[in-house]
Amino acid sequence: MKNIIKLTLATCLIVSVNSCSDILDNSGVAGDSQPTQFLTADQLEKASETNLGIPAAFVGGIYSQMIQTGSGGSTSQTDFGHKSYDLFSDMLSGDMALSVSTYGWYRADITEFQAPLDYTRGSNRQVWRYYYRIVRSANTVIQNLGGNDAVPELVSNKYAMGQAKAMRAHSYFYLTQFFQKEYNASEAILPLYTEPTGGNLPKSTASEIYDLMESDLTSAISLLEGFNRSAKNEVNQDVAKAILAYVLGAKGGRDTEVATLTQDVINSGAYSMLSSDELTTTGFADASNPSWMWGIDVVENNGLGLVSWWGQLDAYSYSYGWAGDYKVIDKTLWDAIPADDARKAQFLNNPASGRNLQPLKKFFASGTIGGTSITVTADYVYMRIEEMYLLNAEANAKAGNDGAAKISLKALLANRIPNTAYVDGLAGQALKDQIYLQTRIELWGEGKSYLAMKRNKATTVRGTNHLSFVGDPIPYNDERMQFEIPLDEIQNNPFITDQNQ
Repeated sequence: MKNIIKLTLATCLIVSVNSCSDILDNSGVAGDSQPTQFLTADQLEKASETNLGIPAAFVGGIYSQMIQTGSGGSTSQTDFGHKSYDLFSDMLSGDMALSVSTYGWYRADITEFQAPLDYTRGSNRQVWRYYYRIVRSANTVIQNLGGNDAVPELVSNKYAMGQAKAMRAHSYFYLTQFFQKEYNASEAILPLYTEPTGGNLPKSTASEIYDLMESDLTSAISLLEGFNRSAKNEVNQDVAKAILAYVLGAKGGRDTEVATLTQDVINSGAYSMLSSDELTTTGFADASNPSWMWGIDVVENNGLGLVSWWGQLDAYSYSYGWAGDYKVIDKTLWDAIPADDARKAQFLNNPASGRNLQPLKKFFASGTIGGTSITVTADYVYMRIEEMYLLNAEANAKAGNDGAAKISLKALLANRIPNTAYVDGLAGQALKDQIYLQTRIELWGEGKSYLAMKRNKATTVRGTNHLSFVGDPIPYNDERMQFEIPLDEIQNNPFITDQNQ
């Protein structure tokens, strides 16, 4: 059964001491006015004694924002929650090419790098505003459950606190990835808000932000022990471990810990990788798939349509992916997929079609090109178990544990190619390079290529099916790979007067 993730009227009435709109009031962002009235921790704890669903409903409001159109504070049709920035990052990495641009979305700001090079562009503000909105919502829940150092007595409140801390860390993680070229502990990069109220703050250093993320996620892993979620949109202990693995992987130098965290998730036995058949059928549109660790079951009431991740990418939706803004796999990356690899068939191989290399067999929200309805009910995937196998292989290879790296890599490839024996002959950098390539192939279009590019300090070269910068080598720490702090933050936050402060 599909689950509508939203705060209900009944819940709002129960917590009438403070309205639902107040508790997740995110009209401002960092540097703007902050909401000032909140449900107190004592009130929430007492209310929870008679209605155990209240903390979960408050956290549910955070998850709702993840798919909310306009949550980046704009009216742009690229503004539809977290999956918006999966597309931004896939295009920045170069693994996703804009091969046809009829309507112009993404072309100037993202594929031609105008936003990363110009802090007045709206896309900078959109990224910034969205993730800080999630941070503020998480801070609100954390405060109402007793504050950053509290351990709630009620089990349901512990679970709510764990989810809120994980979501705060998740948002700060993406902010660090988008607004810092690479991890530099002493570099001041972002304001670090840990309370929902208060004034502007100066930038904190990367080490301070990473310390908070690690602390939040370590706490979340503990608080979420025993949590059996009602739907996959909720962060459970495995997802918290996975986010921590991504954080430590981005920081670098913690490969053994990354390997341990990802192995723990693999060993949980709660998920199974997509079969070769599922790679080209239903594997990427249905949250019930056992490979999905984290995602949302989208329903008609969520109101998604033209403005959505499916609308922008998918040729089977009544939107841009069908009508003339084609997002396709980079030609060079597609050429690197062996002919006997099941994932090769995920992409249309017909140069005369005009849709060449669109993911027609990976992502499809209906059975008809152009769709039969403007309403989107295909689900959003945030994380799959395959990511854990690949990140585990990468971490083990970086730690010099080639044997363990090969086991994880071969486990993934077993349902992709007929013979994995070639992996046995790889070692050192050649093994690392192969793991990075397989990460790009396996997770294409899922928002992970940019993260992998930065972790592996890679340089990408755009293939011939891009509309601009074809053949240009672009290193991971190029100016074009990092967004700028937006103009309105500089104008509203007296501690940040230009890009260098």
